[in-house]
Amino acid sequence: MKPLEMISPTDTTIKIIRSFDAPGRLVWRAYTEPDLVKRWLTGPAGHTMPECNIDLRVGGAYRYVWEWPEGCMSASGIYQEIEHDHRIVCTEAFDFAPDSETLVEQTFEELEGRTTVTMLLHYDSKGTHDAVLQTPMDKGLEASYSNLDALLPEMA
Repeated sequence: MKPLEMISPTDTTIKIIRSFDAPGRLVWRAYTEPDLVKRWLTGPAGHTMPECNIDLRVGGAYRYVWEWPEGCMSASGIYQEIEHDHRIVCTEAFDFAPDSETLVEQTFEELEGRTTVTMLLHYDSKGTHDAVLQTPMDKGLEASYSNLDALLPEMA
């Protein structure tokens, strides 16, 4: 499987692209059903997601909590737009930076049984964008996406 692609199309936006060998409806379910999200969006080995709440409707909220031996982290936001099986737009704020809200756009495009997820992260400033690029976010996301690669055949 090809790893995620991460680029910066602007000085306040990060674009992440990753494909999965599964139909769009399964990838959508994996992204939107709490019991499934908890199984794959865990990041590196040793991390867990003990809390995952999703109210998938415009104006609905979500909250994720991750734990690992050295600590924990949470993220939450509000759904702005939802196009079932195709697109989600929401806000995102992490507990360690509650005043820094990100706008997240995710699209799900299926072609011949393979689904590409494209995520655009729109940050409030170049400083926030640059700080995020200094984190191991890409490694954590790729670890999660590898978990999703393993989960999708079970869902079929």
